[in-house]
Amino acid sequence: MSGPAESSQKASTAQDVRALASEWLERRVSEDWSDKDQAELDAWVAESATNKVAYMRVSAAWAKADRIVVLKTPSFRPAAPAQRKGIVSTSFQIAAALIVASAIGIGTTQYLSRPDGTVYSTAVGGHKTITLSDGSRIELNTDTSLRIALKDDRRNIVLDKGEAFFHVTHDSSRPFVVTVGSHRITDIGTEFVVRRQPGEVKVSLVEGRAQFENIGTTGSKPAVLAPGDVVVATSKDFSVTRKPVHDLDETMAWRHGSLIFFHTSLADAAKEINRYNEQKVVVADTHAARLKINGTFPVNDVRLFGRVAHVVLGVNVENKGGDVVISR
Repeated sequence: MSGPAESSQKASTAQDVRALASEWLERRVSEDWSDKDQAELDAWVAESATNKVAYMRVSAAWAKADRIVVLKTPSFRPAAPAQRKGIVSTSFQIAAALIVASAIGIGTTQYLSRPDGTVYSTAVGGHKTITLSDGSRIELNTDTSLRIALKDDRRNIVLDKGEAFFHVTHDSSRPFVVTVGSHRITDIGTEFVVRRQPGEVKVSLVEGRAQFENIGTTGSKPAVLAPGDVVVATSKDFSVTRKPVHDLDETMAWRHGSLIFFHTSLADAAKEINRYNEQKVVVADTHAARLKINGTFPVNDVRLFGRVAHVVLGVNVENKGGDVVISR
């Protein structure tokens, strides 16, 4: 049977490309995914911007609950056939809810550039797009605050908290500089994501090039980043790792109103979804916290997340004081 790579020449329409992207994602989350498969997918994504965009969109929208794979601890027994039947039936209902949520998406508001030092922010669960006069775009994720100062010879951005995606229109006469604490990212024509959290800054380069440096540390040499490079920095040091660009889908899924989890512990998944909601997911015991889950979830529906955990993981889920409490 031919794989998606062999069928790529037949993809003459946008619909064909989306179908191939769906095939790739379906194969990727299967149990028999190999290094060869990964190499073929990398090559397909690199063929064109259309392929790359289609794969990113399908990844973010992929919410088919019967494809959620639960990696259980050894003490868990596989579900009995009758239980599996119930899970599949419920999965179709969950899938429908997820697909609707993904289709609705998150509305964005565009703004023209404003005076120097203007502060832009989002509330918990918020999402805002700022369009600058030079065509550059900045997307603010949940609970984010940044300052913009545009000058004739420089474009300065300060990320005070949260996470933002930058699509920069390159202009060598006006450097685009993002400062995050003691770190600085200088555009060389690029797209990148910056996330600031206590004690750590993470930068993921999607396209083009950018220079990263620790401005608070003497003797620290800047690094020029290429697509797929991920920087994790503290106040004293930073490291750079390389990932396939399509693996950054998880990093950017919030731009489409989704969170993507691959082999993520329930504790980490809950922590991530809590960033977007006043209502929280509370994992009450360490046994449940270690369970691992895959799937695509809307950012703003903690109860749906709890229902999926109950159906697929078999955990107990209760609503207490407005929060969703998960326990074994």
